[in-house]
Amino acid sequence: MNYLWAFVIGGGICAVGQILIDLTGLTPARILTGYVVAGVVLSAIGWYAPLAEFAGCGATVPLLGFGHLLAKGVRTALQEEGAVGILTGGLTAAAAGVTTSLVCGVVCSWVGRSHDQN
Repeated sequence: MNYLWAFVIGGGICAVGQILIDLTGLTPARILTGYVVAGVVLSAIGWYAPLAEFAGCGATVPLLGFGHLLAKGVRTALQEEGAVGILTGGLTAAAAGVTTSLVCGVVCSWVGRSHDQN
């Protein structure tokens, strides 16, 4: 059942993004930013943690989950380090994911070929 709920919740989040692209004039970049901000807001009011607990990776992998991760990191660092945690908490919490993304991007650039876009 865990896999089913992860698929349903994650698919629903992605479907909402696709509907926003198809039916509105929003660009994917604006939707991406909106999802991250929505994850931060939902985490701040305490609604995202129960969803992440229920849906697992279906809620933590999409961009809403990245916003939740940033907010959670800031909250933890704020409690441990004080006001400095506002600046460092999100970066510390997301460092592993961002580093992995960058390393995978570099490896793919070495393996793949660049094609002229014109």
